Amino acid sequence: MTIDLRSDTVTKPTPAMKEAMFLAPVGDDVFGEDPTVNKLEEKCAALLGMDAAVYCPSGTMTNQIGINVLTHPYDEVICYKGAHIYKYEGGGLMGNSHVSVKLVAGDRGRISVNEIAANINNDDQHYPRTAVVALENTIVREAGSFYALKDIEKISGFARSKNLHMHLDGARLFNALVATGENAGDYGKYFDTISICLSKGLGAPVGSVLVCKKEFAKKARRMRKVFGGAWRQAGFLAAAGIYALDNHVNRLKEDHTRAKAIGKSLQQLSFVKSVMPVDTNIVIFELESSVSPAVFLEKIGEHQIKALAFSANEVRMVTHLDFDDAMLQKTITTLNQLRFL
Repeated sequence: MTIDLRSDTVTKPTPAMKEAMFLAPVGDDVFGEDPTVNKLEEKCAALLGMDAAVYCPSGTMTNQIGINVLTHPYDEVICYKGAHIYKYEGGGLMGNSHVSVKLVAGDRGRISVNEIAANINNDDQHYPRTAVVALENTIVREAGSFYALKDIEKISGFARSKNLHMHLDGARLFNALVATGENAGDYGKYFDTISICLSKGLGAPVGSVLVCKKEFAKKARRMRKVFGGAWRQAGFLAAAGIYALDNHVNRLKEDHTRAKAIGKSLQQLSFVKSVMPVDTNIVIFELESSVSPAVFLEKIGEHQIKALAFSANEVRMVTHLDFDDAMLQKTITTLNQLRFL
């Protein structure tokens, strides 16, 4: 039995999800004729309290489209310095939308009104035009830290007072919602575009959805085509997303509990220098200088456990739908038994 903690993207469809996929009615989505895709888009828009949605192959695509429809070439986006849209999307902001970024430190990735205010450019021909504030929830680089809705409300109110658009990379938004107990429908009030991923903690095999205000929907669909994301009988995949939203949201709290147990265990180990606070389903820890991530991963690999090197001295583990209590116990037992020369 292999235990794969590299990411929550490694999950496989459950038997019930597969059945929903095989039974899905489908059509040509480019013509707007796939009833299951249409149902998923309508469901996501209603769920987040927004007007429209566009189903896409990946979260990177929904993020890139979301920023694109809110900007013009030579604009600038304010975001956390470790934000996924900047750090892990292949330079897409610059290549796809010809925009620059203003990076801010944040508190474990959560940027503040003061940081935003200090980084809005003056109306001067020498500077790019500040156009968008982009948030991430949860924050992958900061071990799944998350915003409280009251803080998002403050940021959105300030941004709009400065005529700035708001984008949310909500790849793991449902992890944040489960952790806070807040209402998903409140999010639509504070953003112009929201990207949600169905193939991470929710366990669908493929797909993300860009939820947006109605005025951005037509351009979003056009940009999906430009970026190569138009597809045909995508309802088989959309059915998995619908099933995931209906059945896999509340169980995310199980992933959080298991991640916290791993984090607690790691804190007791001599070869672990520090562990980031574990807020949701992501565990990031720093190894002592005598142990490299490569050596650590080799050692746990001997026990059929996989994790991810996250920097020169950090390792990441992510809990998910296919990681159960028996796997948790084996992981903790293995960690406690590891020895390094």
